[in-house]
This record gives sequence, C-alpha cells and structure tokens, in this order.
Amino acid sequence: MINNSEVDLFPQKIISDKKKKSDKLNLVKAVLLDIFFVFYSIVVVQRAIYLKYILEIRDLPFSWNQIFILFVASIFIGTAWALSRTSLSCKLFGIAKDNKTTKWTVEIFAWFLFDITFIAGWIVTKISIVSIFSGEGLAGAERLFGAMFRPEFGIFDDALFAMIETIYIALIATLISIPPTLILSFFTARNLMKDNKISFTIYYVLRIILNFIRSIEPLIWAIIFSVWVGIGPFAGMIALLVHTIASNAKLYSEAIEGIEEGPVEAISATGANKIQIVWHAVVPQIILPFLSFTIYRWDINVRMATIIGLVGGGGIGTMLMQYQGLARWHEVGLIILMIAFVVWIMDYISAKIREAIY
Repeated sequence: MINNSEVDLFPQKIISDKKKKSDKLNLVKAVLLDIFFVFYSIVVVQRAIYLKYILEIRDLPFSWNQIFILFVASIFIGTAWALSRTSLSCKLFGIAKDNKTTKWTVEIFAWFLFDITFIAGWIVTKISIVSIFSGEGLAGAERLFGAMFRPEFGIFDDALFAMIETIYIALIATLISIPPTLILSFFTARNLMKDNKISFTIYYVLRIILNFIRSIEPLIWAIIFSVWVGIGPFAGMIALLVHTIASNAKLYSEAIEGIEEGPVEAISATGANKIQIVWHAVVPQIILPFLSFTIYRWDINVRMATIIGLVGGGGIGTMLMQYQGLARWHEVGLIILMIAFVVWIMDYISAKIREAIY
C-alpha cells in the first residue's frame, strides 16, 4: 500500500528527472559550442591576426594537417572548459556554476571573442579611411554624383520600360508564390504537425529544405536560373519566386504557431477532423498576418528585382549594368534616380496597405 507521502514525491521525482535530462542535453550543447568557440578563436588569432596582419603574409598557407591539429586541440580544450561549468556556453545554456570564476571567465572570454572578431573583420575587409578621401576616390564619387544631378533623359523611355518590367517581375513572383507558400506553411507549423511521427518527419524534412533554399540569396538563384532558362526577366522571376516561397513559408508557419489554442481545442472537442479544425480555427486567425507578410514581401521583391538584373535577371538592373560597364555615368545617374523613386513609392504604398489591414 502506497502512503500519501510517497504519492507526493512522484511529481517531484518526475520534475527532477526531467531537469537532469535537460541539464545533460545542455551540457552536450555547451561542449559542442565551446569546441567551436575555441577553434574559431585559435584560427582567427593564428591566421587572420598573426599571419595576415602581424606578419603581413598576402597568400596565407593552408594545410589540412594543421587545421586538423588545431581542431583536435579545440576538442580537448573546449570539452574540459565546458565540463568545468565555468564557460561562456554553460552560462548561455544556464548550467554554469554561480561563482566569481565563472563571472570573470565569461566576461573576459566574451570580450575577447568580440574583439578578435572585430579586428579580424577589419583586416579581412581591408577598411581604409585613406582610400575614401583619396584624390582618386573623391574624383570617382564626384563623377557619379555629378552625373546623378545631370541625368541623360535620352534613355528615359527604355529605362521606364525596364523599370516596369522590374515591377512586374516582383509582382508575378509574389502572386505565384502565394498558393504553394500557403500549403507549405501548414506543413511546417510545429503545432499542427506534432501529432505523430510521420507528420513530424514531414515537418522536419520540409523545414530543412526550406532553410537551405532561404539561405541562398536571390542573387545566387538568379545566376542559377539565368544559366538554366537563359538570361532575362523569366530567370529573375523564378529566382524571386523560389526565395519568396521559402522565406514566406517560415513567416506564415510562425504565425500559425503563434495562434490562440482556445478555438482549436473548442472545435476539436466537437469531433471535427484535421481539415475542419484548420479551416475553422486556424485560418481566421492568420488571414491578416498572411496579407501583411505577402505585401511586405512584394516590397522586398521590388528592391531585389533591381539587383538580380545585374546577373542576368532582366529588368532595370540589366540596363544599369550595361551602362555602368560603358562608363556612361549620366545614363547611370538617371537609372539610379528612377530606382530610388520607384522603390520609395512602393515602400510608401505597401506601408499604407499594411496600416489599412490592421
């Protein structure tokens, strides 16, 4: 026979077991993150700061054996540091010891990590204030900005057509993206796909695929599709379409994950099936966010459509690239002014529409 005191201990034991399991998982994460931090710090200090900056070696020597040795050393140092429970990663995951050693270690290493990253970034990007104010640099800036105030209106008709083409590239990519994005958003919402292993597997696989697609910028997709279907507005439209689907699917699914669960539970209690639950409990809550995200994405696509033309995606970007290559700065000035004006107008319109929706 179980007495009351033993019954009272059951919830505490369950909570304790969950905490131990969570701490073990966080410790593994901390070990992996500390290994990365140590490896990153060693490589940056050794290659970017010491070899590139101090020794001023232009072409850095690369050796897989050396990288492997540094990685193995990072594994030992990072693991030992995480197991001591005084590392930055342990602090981030909430499993660090609460003492002065941890406090000082975390603060010093965090500043060290920031400083070497900033210094390495300065070195790699070759920042030079002198180049900005050099005679040659100022002459180039004067030539470009002077041309913008004296634009060549002889190409206005062609530029206007190219600008309209750019707007339509963005518009069609946004409109065509809506149906597949809507479908994918429901399959990539965790709260709708966690019922069983099959649905959760579908959710996980789609998330990985969409994350991969979204990680590749539209500019790169434009290069891919300009080789695939040929240079022109079709390649640019497909590039924007692919990236829009992946990006909006994430935003849509997050909106679905943030819905109120009350209506879902109420309709589920009536014995409704999955489709009925989604249609009557989920869709009414996400219409406004979906519209807002779609309009905002069209605004982004208009901006991106002007850039993908630089790599064969059609529109005003292709025209800009042609005149820039010929150093015809007055024509370039007109195109830049047209892009700035149209983007400003589109930004204003999309902002007003989003305000009206809410």
